[in-house]
Amino acid sequence: MKTKKIFNIVLVITVILLISGVSWYTVFGLKAYKVNVQELEELYSYQKQAVNVNLTALEKGQFNITFNSFDGERVYGQLTYPENADPSQPIPILIGVHGMGRTYVRWVEGEFKGSDTLEQTDELASMALARGYAVLAIDSRNHGKRKNLDYNIKDVMYDLWFWGKKEPYENMIIDSVKDHRVLLDWVVNQPQFDSNNISVAGYSMGGQISLILASLDKRVNKVLSIVPPASKDTVARVSPLNFVTRLSTAKVWLVTADNDEYASVEDNAILFDALNVPNKHHIEIAGEHILPEGYYKELKGWY
Repeated sequence: MKTKKIFNIVLVITVILLISGVSWYTVFGLKAYKVNVQELEELYSYQKQAVNVNLTALEKGQFNITFNSFDGERVYGQLTYPENADPSQPIPILIGVHGMGRTYVRWVEGEFKGSDTLEQTDELASMALARGYAVLAIDSRNHGKRKNLDYNIKDVMYDLWFWGKKEPYENMIIDSVKDHRVLLDWVVNQPQFDSNNISVAGYSMGGQISLILASLDKRVNKVLSIVPPASKDTVARVSPLNFVTRLSTAKVWLVTADNDEYASVEDNAILFDALNVPNKHHIEIAGEHILPEGYYKELKGWY
């Protein structure tokens, strides 16, 4: 009798939890939605204006940069020139885009605030500099020097996944893409840069931003997208799958992991198939979202 009573109590609790879970999902769970090309064009459009970039010299060939973006928000980053660049020749440029929770410094330093640059983007930057590229990276919205201490990235992602609140996350990505378009407005007007040789590379969230940016802005000639998160219509306004069919970039490499906790092998295959460029290449690396040490050595052919 006692066993039966316990069983009934457990059964009732289980039913309550199931009903609660269904109710929570009905109200707060992320739901897929559709967005059309015109809507995306409007979301990512901005009023072009003269960009006043302030450069502060650091070590030889390195500069801190600041500028006001399309909405007046202050943007911070760093520009590094290759050593022994020929001043009579325009310099190709690589724009590096950092991952979520990171900062532009991860494209400059192998360590920051006591933690290693596990994504090894500093090594990608070193490879670019060795090949004669200038390297330019800025902080995305709510990251690095632009962090909102009252509503940080952890709060944004908690609200997205637990409460289904899409707008803060989507707006962060959208406005970060716009910031990079404003940055491109400045780059193409600098005589020292080769405006016909502009590359964009990004890791994780940076890979997502890089694909969206290149799809919207024909000034980007090459893209290196490393372990971008899975493209889902639950956040359709920032899903690369809704953009990459419009790519006109000359060269796109997609680098993925076979055990990525943020994108399955199938997700990555679908994204690669959707890349609408003839010169595309997919490298799948054994590992998780943080790729193994030295993975960047497999990417030399992209530069």
